[in-house]
Amino acid sequence: MINSMRLSWLFVAVFLVGCSSSSSSNKQTKAGPAIPAHFTASNTSNPIAKYIELVGFRVTERSKGHLVVQFGVVNHSEADVGDVKMTVKLGTTAAKPGDPPLISFPAQVARLGPSELRDVKVEVPTTLRVYELPDWQFLKADFEITAPTE
Repeated sequence: MINSMRLSWLFVAVFLVGCSSSSSSNKQTKAGPAIPAHFTASNTSNPIAKYIELVGFRVTERSKGHLVVQFGVVNHSEADVGDVKMTVKLGTTAAKPGDPPLISFPAQVARLGPSELRDVKVEVPTTLRVYELPDWQFLKADFEITAPTE
């Protein structure tokens, strides 16, 4: 009886010490690199550029030499912007200014309404294979709206 009581107290003491001590590894964890959650247009002279956002890039491979890029286009305005055409350049977050994009392609969204999100899927011919591209969190998109111009 006395042995089981001592064992119970030992268990409680170990439990309390384990719960009350804070792990030093939690205090020393560093925040990861800032990952952009979205991408906005690079041509700020276009009047709708400030309302358009690209989100959720996914790249798959249809066949050798043919990548499929999927992403969402968001209209943050309360106006119907109609058909939107753009040129998208995908690069990496580690790229230095002046580095060429990994892939570049035209994209089009038909009838982009107020506060609407549209899915876009574009097949891109390239010499790159999908496994040569960085994971989604390391992709960086720059895009320029080519239409509408007003």
